[in-house]
Amino acid sequence: MTRVDEVNAKLERVRSFIKDADIGAMVINTRANFAWLTAGGSSHVVLSTEAGVASLVVTPNGQYLLTDSIEAPRLEDEEVGELPFEIHSMQWDERDTEEMLATVATGPFGSDTPLPWAQDLSSSFNRLRWQLMEPEIARYEIIAAAASEAIAETGREIEPGMTEHQIASLLMRRAFEAGAQPFVALVATDERVRRYRHPIPTDRRLERHAMLVIGVTKWGLGVFATRMVHFGEPPAELRDKHAACCYVDACFNLESVPGANIADVFAKAVAAYQETGYADEWRLHHQGGATGYAGREYKGSSECNETVLLNQPFAWNPSITGTKSEDTMITTESGPRFLSQLAGWPAISVTYEGRTLERAGILVR
Repeated sequence: MTRVDEVNAKLERVRSFIKDADIGAMVINTRANFAWLTAGGSSHVVLSTEAGVASLVVTPNGQYLLTDSIEAPRLEDEEVGELPFEIHSMQWDERDTEEMLATVATGPFGSDTPLPWAQDLSSSFNRLRWQLMEPEIARYEIIAAAASEAIAETGREIEPGMTEHQIASLLMRRAFEAGAQPFVALVATDERVRRYRHPIPTDRRLERHAMLVIGVTKWGLGVFATRMVHFGEPPAELRDKHAACCYVDACFNLESVPGANIADVFAKAVAAYQETGYADEWRLHHQGGATGYAGREYKGSSECNETVLLNQPFAWNPSITGTKSEDTMITTESGPRFLSQLAGWPAISVTYEGRTLERAGILVR
């Protein structure tokens, strides 16, 4: 399947959505949905924004890209030139998306962001991107390999005395060198590993124990992984906790089969926490959930009524005080297909309900 074929298949999905929603056109503003519909295109300038610098408009009979005179040349040359989008632009200081929209479509309008003149259909529209096509999975594997190498190489390179900021800079540099964009770089050392589940880096210097967390994106697809490093033999308590955490991780991933109810998956993982002797640890941090074009399309919980889809990416992240286990996988009929890999990292074999997974162990330096 070519990129154009992929985009045309997705345009058909969007047109079916337009018909079902009884609207005249769908206006797509978010970077995530731009990347999805353009098969990996990028519409950002600022890394942290949800909306991009261009809008895609799909009608029953056409598809358009609306932007300004600054962005139009690059978007055409580097992002969508080969794709069947008709580009419209206005001078940067006169840009009026509503005015441009009136030249290509008639309402009522739906949008994936709140707009005064459109119905916010984001919650239902975003579901179109949850189940991946084979070309998307192929791209995902490429970026996941880069993320895996970035965090593994960082874990092997860090040394006692480095600050968490220095460690995070190594992690982010390796991601950028691979052509990916880091959007999560959490680092905790020693006591901070035990105290905080979301440890943004500080000037604290590494002594013996480090937790590295990476989140990177390319082509709109996000990869998450966590790795633990210890200088010298880890205490037996830490090894026991990490083994227990990996057991819960195996439960989450093996139970996430197409057709499974997320609330049921979550309940089994809570039972796995209890089975390992750490019954209340799940209360101290969310456990992750569905991922892909958003960091978390939704988070798993006992109240989540979503159903696991075929070819849907997940990043479960169970944690027990002092340790955590996390990788990104995609669902298949035969079980999880891990996208992020160990990349030479030591593995721990975990058996859950008669099935064995290799999960990331603790790197002892």
